[in-house]
Amino acid sequence: MFKTSNLSTLVLRDLICCEHLLISLCQKSLACSGKGRYQAAIMKVFEINGQSLCLALFTDVSNSKELLDSMQAGTLEPEVAFLNASLIPDVFPVLAAAHKTLIAKSRGSLITRTLHSELVYNYSGSKHISESLKRCGISDGSTYVLVARFNTSLDEMKDIDKLIHGTEIDLEGLEGRADQAQIQKHYKISRLELGISSLGDAITCRIASRDAL
Repeated sequence: MFKTSNLSTLVLRDLICCEHLLISLCQKSLACSGKGRYQAAIMKVFEINGQSLCLALFTDVSNSKELLDSMQAGTLEPEVAFLNASLIPDVFPVLAAAHKTLIAKSRGSLITRTLHSELVYNYSGSKHISESLKRCGISDGSTYVLVARFNTSLDEMKDIDKLIHGTEIDLEGLEGRADQAQIQKHYKISRLELGISSLGDAITCRIASRDAL
């Protein structure tokens, strides 16, 4: 079972900040359905610390190898984060990872090369950079992908839609398509923990507390 007895005061504060952040985002989503959703697509935009994060979910993606090659070559336009959507049971852990990413940027303490690769790294809940990017990012054969971009414009959102050769679906599809067995294995989530917590909450806790472990 995941233990929090060794968490530092700073990490506990981050956990509390994440909790308030997620509650606020949930309330905004419920109160402003349609706000943050562009008419041409199912993409959604969330406000985080005065900045924004655009999320779009795709299935049946056929050009993952091309996207991965462009990303690794630094030629991907616009720059985005590609996440392995099968490890994402809902949006809240992604928002927690985004919150952590923006804090690192404000402190000048990014671990990876770009803001968007930092998002993938933070979502992993691990300190191993290469393994984190490999496991929580996309591979040549990925067909189920969550795309994320910070502070995107309307034109960039249209470009993102054109970038992915696949079918865009609503973010509500995350829960039903999540690979629970792989999530439990990667994040070391026990059945006992799931008796008192959800997969999303368990992942969020690990994201917020990683640097203290």
